[in-house]
Amino acid sequence: MERVTLSVGKREMLGKGGARSLRRNGIIPAILYKGGSSLPVQISGRELSQFISKTAGEQVIVDLQFPDGTKQAIVKDYQVDPVMGNLLHVDFQEVSATEAIRVTVHVVIKGEAIGVKRDKGVLQYGLREIEIECLPDKIPGHIDVDVSNLGIGQSIHVRDLKLPGDIKVLTDPDEVLATVIAVKEEVAAVAVPAEAVEPEVIKKGKKEEEK
Repeated sequence: MERVTLSVGKREMLGKGGARSLRRNGIIPAILYKGGSSLPVQISGRELSQFISKTAGEQVIVDLQFPDGTKQAIVKDYQVDPVMGNLLHVDFQEVSATEAIRVTVHVVIKGEAIGVKRDKGVLQYGLREIEIECLPDKIPGHIDVDVSNLGIGQSIHVRDLKLPGDIKVLTDPDEVLATVIAVKEEVAAVAVPAEAVEPEVIKKGKKEEEK
């Protein structure tokens, strides 16, 4: 797994006002959680934004470099300004190399299903992430799911994942990750007009014959 180091300092400026002041100076407020405790920290906005942008969708262990030592952590959550797109806040969770941890890992669909390519079906996505438990150094950045052999009416479930034995899957094994469905062709009913009847012409013809 890729490892990244970020320089971190303890945060003295707390509250919304303190957070705004930090951001104006190019610093992002963050929180480091461990068990039931939390430690307010601050990180260079440039470094943190580059890290989040580069590793988006991946689980990566971060070495948080404090002035007095290093702590290992993973990103649990982060907030982005919905209008400007700027990073606002990051939550880290401290991890121990010897303690298993529960994390959420993204599922990445790979390949083109035969039911789509050959039989013109439609691939439907299920869960986009699953929860696992393992030691920090065993956490996969993401989990690949190959759908190439998936035919119409077939699905891939969580139970079908082939993961190393030291990774425990916590998500319901019956949850669907991907499935291929048939496309129902709707045949438009075309109304066939009845034969045209021209009573006036017929009547007129009869009258002329009688004459």
